[in-house]
Amino acid sequence: MRAIVCHEWKPYRELAVEEVAAPVLGPGQVRIGVHYAGVSFATDLVTRGQYQRKPPRPFTPGTEVAGEILEVAPGVTRFGVGDRVCAVIDWGGHAEEAVADPATVYKLPDSFPFDIAPQIPTSYGTSFTALSWRAQLQPGETLLVHGSAGAVGLAAVELGKAMGARVIATASTPDKLAVAREHGADHTVLFPSASALEEIRALAPTGVNVVYDPIGGDGFDLALRCTGNEGRILVIGFAAGRIQQIPANHLLVKNVAVMGFNYGLYVGWGLKDERHLHEPRVRAAMDAMFAMYDAGKLRPTTSHIFPLEGFRDAMAAVQERRGIGKVLLRMPRAG
Repeated sequence: MRAIVCHEWKPYRELAVEEVAAPVLGPGQVRIGVHYAGVSFATDLVTRGQYQRKPPRPFTPGTEVAGEILEVAPGVTRFGVGDRVCAVIDWGGHAEEAVADPATVYKLPDSFPFDIAPQIPTSYGTSFTALSWRAQLQPGETLLVHGSAGAVGLAAVELGKAMGARVIATASTPDKLAVAREHGADHTVLFPSASALEEIRALAPTGVNVVYDPIGGDGFDLALRCTGNEGRILVIGFAAGRIQQIPANHLLVKNVAVMGFNYGLYVGWGLKDERHLHEPRVRAAMDAMFAMYDAGKLRPTTSHIFPLEGFRDAMAAVQERRGIGKVLLRMPRAG
């Protein structure tokens, strides 16, 4: 089979597509014939050896896939050959076949297309669990979403609306703000901009209740200034590049809670592999999101799809911030 292979730590765009043996199906695993796989900023960090998890080399990157079950190990009963699935995997997704632990594999409804499915267990999973479990977002609350046209940000906009919140979305260009509005944002604010704080305060005079922040840096500083009393700030990532230092006195004055959120804890990417411990809760979250999709409340977006051999162009789209929603690789079996 063909796969992107990382032999030494280096930028993703310096890797190559190689002909390799199919991965061995281990005990309790399933084999997935990959149709589409996601590409993200984290993909490049992994191949550079700068991510918190370092796969044994050589390895194939890629942690989010959609496809069909080709084979199941003895004793696996949840899935059968031919099942349409999406999955979170440890690595190996940027290949024609991948093996996975069934604990983080999810059956797709018949109505769900493969070419938007890889982001459900990762980007949407991150946003759903952060908003629901960690911040406990309530109907009628005001939610501020930074980076609202990116994969997790756009998911947060849609999920926030589906949960009954009033959503204020920020993004770096008018075109990206238009996308956020198309996906349910009630209000949009250009950020970075000199007027962002005043605009948000005008929209939420008593402050926002929850901030979803995947960018960090100046975005977090803005969040801290526009959060209301007893507000909650979700720290999702640091796409802006600067990891902020938090002035504790500000938290005290407004009773603000800053909540770190590492979705990897629940799908086996933590310091310990706890995916089986959290599987029932995560699987229930996936079922809830599939129900939202069937009800027309979620519209996952894939802006760029590249063939496997176009993986460098895919990463360029991600790193140049041209992606809206998700950027994917298409495997040959997808047609």
